[in-house]
Formats: sequence, structure tokens, C-alpha cells
Amino acid sequence: MTTSDTRRLHLAAHFPGVNNTTVWADGPARRPTTTPAGGATRHPSFGSQIDFSSFEHLARTAERGRFDFFFLAEGLRLREHKGRIHDLDVVGRPESLTVLNALAAVTDRLGLAATVNTTFNEPYELARRLATLDHLSAGRAAWNVVTTSDAFTGENFRRGGYLDRADRYTRAAEFVAIARELWDSWPGEAPRPVAHQGRHFDVRGAFTLPRSPQGHPVVIQAGDSAEGRDFAAATADVIFTRHSGLAAGQEFYADVKGRLAAHGRGEDSLKIMPGVTFVLGDTAADAQERAAGIRRQQVSPQNALLALEQIWGVDLSAYDPDGPLPDFDPEPDSGLAQGRVRIGDPKAVADRWRALSEAKGLSIRETVIETTGRQSFVGTPAAVAEEMAAFVAARAADGFILVPHLTPGGLDDFVDRVVPLLQERGVLRTEYEGTTLRSHLGLPDPVSPLWKG
Repeated sequence: MTTSDTRRLHLAAHFPGVNNTTVWADGPARRPTTTPAGGATRHPSFGSQIDFSSFEHLARTAERGRFDFFFLAEGLRLREHKGRIHDLDVVGRPESLTVLNALAAVTDRLGLAATVNTTFNEPYELARRLATLDHLSAGRAAWNVVTTSDAFTGENFRRGGYLDRADRYTRAAEFVAIARELWDSWPGEAPRPVAHQGRHFDVRGAFTLPRSPQGHPVVIQAGDSAEGRDFAAATADVIFTRHSGLAAGQEFYADVKGRLAAHGRGEDSLKIMPGVTFVLGDTAADAQERAAGIRRQQVSPQNALLALEQIWGVDLSAYDPDGPLPDFDPEPDSGLAQGRVRIGDPKAVADRWRALSEAKGLSIRETVIETTGRQSFVGTPAAVAEEMAAFVAARAADGFILVPHLTPGGLDDFVDRVVPLLQERGVLRTEYEGTTLRSHLGLPDPVSPLWKG
């Protein structure tokens, strides 16, 4: 049942396979050809991370559940640990826009979101590729804007090197502004030449595509830092965030929404959608038992040591995963792990983990499970539906980006068992009301004085 002031929630599906929530298995097109950096945890239901059938299955499932969009991450270089390819990367990481253009042909209404880096791309080329996807999909394209200051990733590119952290968002802001100028530059029957000269880019010429169905593809921004919050408030249509608990979500929501007015934007012009995981069970106890089992699959003994080494920055292979944490402080900037973001200040994280371990009597593996392997929503389908609706009603989020732990069938149970309950509550659509991703999200159409009609 619903009331007139019930807040509708938005849902998106993240394709799993390159993050620490994933449980994967050996099989065709996914067997490591090198010794993994961590212990791969195998599951009989896991499918390929690169076969198109996997992408198609998850996308069709999300569309069946009337989700807003399908979301792909990006990997510009395979991650390494102690000089070996990380176990979740050895099977490959396809290019997002290529996959989404193919998915446009096998879906009708589902939004298609690609993560593409502003540090190692050029505005004209990327604006053209995104506008092409928006045309081919009849207005369903989205761009998750990310940056990097990682020199390891930069080695794969002609320029080499990397941007200082302070320059990442200035380049990204200029990049997005140029893309929007290019998308706006064909207001009628012919393009208007673009002439931009700024700190990072010099772009001159006419764009090759007329206005796409959405005008601008939806812009998503991923990041929780102060710079990321400012960038999202000024630029993004959706922010993909991570926070745990209702209070933390409400604080983040109020902070980011409170920044919009300074940029002349209303509260509904930006949707906040944290990435979340879920585990369903027939009873609360069953769900908790399943969640504990999944956490142990996600954090194998080898992967527990790998996670610890990423914090301590030294080889800990001699340590027992079922034994205590190291009693010495981390080694800063060791370079042991390449292509991965370190979790905050290593010493602060180590201190927090040691305090937790001592307070609860946890081993290395149990500590890593406790700190990195928790699911966001655990319970019966009815309980999960109620908690999600309450989270949105309390203005801790506008919706969720679901990250299942299995590829490609990890979303099936949610769509079959939770989505109908959300629809009964009146917080999730039963049918798509519009055709574009902007219409799904309730976002205003971009306005340019150059456009006619």
C-alpha cells in the first residue's frame, strides 16, 4: 500500500566481476592463465565476465525489473599485486561503450551507463561516442565520469605519467563542459563550430552528430570526497556513492543536495544512488546464514592476506590467515599493489582494524570479512523491500545501484522476489512511463538557447 507522499525509488544494476563482492568460478573464457594474486573463490553458478550472453542476461533481467539503468565499470589496466595479475582481472575487462552499443539492440527501455575516464581520453572523441550510443539507443545513454591520479594506469597511454590529485577534477570539469558544448552545437539543421581554449584542452571544429534524443546523455559521478561532492553538485545528474547505515546516508544526502543551490540547481536535478549488495532468505535466520557464507566465499584465506597487504604495504604471505593481525605499522607508499585505490590513511585503517580484532577476538580473515565483506540489505524479500523503501523515505538516498555477487544470474532472485513487493508498495514503477533515461530518473531536459523548438 502507498500514500500520496510516498517517495519513488530508482534502481540500477552494476555488472559484477571486477570488485571484491564477486564470487567467481573456473570455466570457459574465465580460467586464469597465470597464477592469481589471491585465491579465487569458486561458485558453480558463476558465468563468464566477457561473453556477451552474460551482459545480455543481466541487462534483460534489470529491464524485466523496470530498473532505470545498467551500469558498467572500467578498467584501463589490469591490477597487480606483488607483480602478479589480480585474480579478478585475469579473465579480462571489456571496453564499456562497445558492450553497451550491443546491448542497445537487445533492450528497449533500460538506460545504458558506461564508466569512462576523463584523465586518459579526449572530449571530442568521447562526446561523439556517447552521442552515438544515445542515438542508437533512442535516448538511453549515460556516462559515469571518473578520474585517476594513478601513474601505473598512465603507463598504458602515450602521454604517460598522471595528473596530480589537485588537477584531476579541474580537467574533468573542463572535459564535461566541452562535451556538453559539443552536444549543444547542432541546434537546428546544421552544426555551429565549437571553439574552446582552456587550461587542459584546445578544441576547434564542428561536431559530427545532431542533437541526440536526450540532448545530453545522463552524467553520473562516482566519489565521496569533498572535491567529488562539489563536482557532482555542479555537474552531475546522478552520484554513485558508497556509505553504510541510515545516518551516514542522510548526512551525505543532505550535504550534497545542500550544495546544489549554489549552482542554480534544484534538489530533483541530482539523484543520489549508493552502490549496495543484498542477500535474500526465506527467513531472517536463513538470510543471515547465507550472508555469512557469501562473505566467507568473497574473502578466502589468500584474499584476506591480499587485503591486509594492501593496507600494510609489505609481503605478509608468512602470516596465518586464522592468526592475529601484524603488530607493526604499515609501510607507506610501498608500491606492493598497483592499480588499486588504497583505503584511506593506511595507519589509521590498520589501527582501526587492530582495535576491532582485539575487541572481538577476530583473526586476520575474520577481521577482513567484518570490515570489507558485509552486505547492505540482508533478510526476507519483504524485509529487504521495506528497508529499501524506508531508506529512500528517510532521504538517505534516491535509489540504489545493486551489485550482485554472481555473474550473470545474481540479480534474478531480487527481480523475482523483491521487485513485485516494491511495486505493491507503490515505490517502484510497474511499467516504464517514458522512453529515455532522463524520463526514468525524472531529470529535467538540458536547456540550451541554441536549440530550436
